[in-house]
Amino acid sequence: MLHSAEQSKLTDILANISDMTKPPDTTANTPPDAVQQAAQDSAVVTVLNSLDALIYVADMSTHELLFINDYARQKWGEPGNKRCWEYLQKDQQGPCAFCTNHKLVDEHQQPTGVYVWEFQNTQNKHWYQCRDEAIRWVDGRLVRIEIATDISDRKRMEQELEAARREAEYLAGTDALTRLNNRRAFFKLGEQVLKEALRFSRPTSIIMFDLDHFKQINDTWGHSAGDAVLQRVATLAEATVRNADILARIGGEEFAILLPQTDMPQARILAERIRQALTDDVLPINGMDINVQASFGISSCEHCDDMTLADLLNTADEQLYLSKKLGRNRISSHQISKP
Repeated sequence: MLHSAEQSKLTDILANISDMTKPPDTTANTPPDAVQQAAQDSAVVTVLNSLDALIYVADMSTHELLFINDYARQKWGEPGNKRCWEYLQKDQQGPCAFCTNHKLVDEHQQPTGVYVWEFQNTQNKHWYQCRDEAIRWVDGRLVRIEIATDISDRKRMEQELEAARREAEYLAGTDALTRLNNRRAFFKLGEQVLKEALRFSRPTSIIMFDLDHFKQINDTWGHSAGDAVLQRVATLAEATVRNADILARIGGEEFAILLPQTDMPQARILAERIRQALTDDVLPINGMDINVQASFGISSCEHCDDMTLADLLNTADEQLYLSKKLGRNRISSHQISKP
């Protein structure tokens, strides 16, 4: 990749070359100064053609190509009479919508300096770092010079690293068995929901439920059966909750649902739907039908002033164990009031 200082030198060189559309003729009967200038131009063009980067010059008004180097010819072929947007891009009906010409001059059409950007070419799909600048051509007209270096390998690495980062973040907040949110994600997302509830004085509720006699399932049919039960429960619960609800597995056989903008009656209706779905479901494992039931606890606050997510969760947990004490497979709830 060309460094910015090298690119700046190239711009200065291009601005002072008399004619780069064809190789200079150093054998013609011309004055010594002209011969020397032609030789210098030829040397510069040789250097430009040896660079592993696209270099082109185009008229900023007509988009006529005034110069391309050999790199461009190798990648895009001979330009013929094509304008820059016809030669370098694909399926363009006119000057490119992403053209940076307007960024290269001020309101008085005076050059403003270098503009550096990254772009995926529409023809070959390679990524390029582009260094664009408006300069005055030898005949006085305003032209655009672009030096574009292929950065596809770097871009691919960046994209792979970003994908790995997103995957790591996802896995860090995801329960590996059920693919639900884990406890960490539940608190991270839940704190934000509670902040919104406090800000707009909206009701918020939490449902907790714990599978009844889950240890017996593991002891009778094995831990693989227990895992299958947890996955089935997660699927049933996920099919019942709303898009805005935050469902998580927060412990072994313990689940929690944070319900934004939901009061106690609404929370009880949702909890009953999940309880009934579990009760009605039959999971066949190794020729045996397994029925699963759960005990539920709900906490709700109309005005959640000074409440924390831990407070709501603890209250729901107390109600869950009240359901266990009262015989399991039932719902207990508590409305939190202002002190």
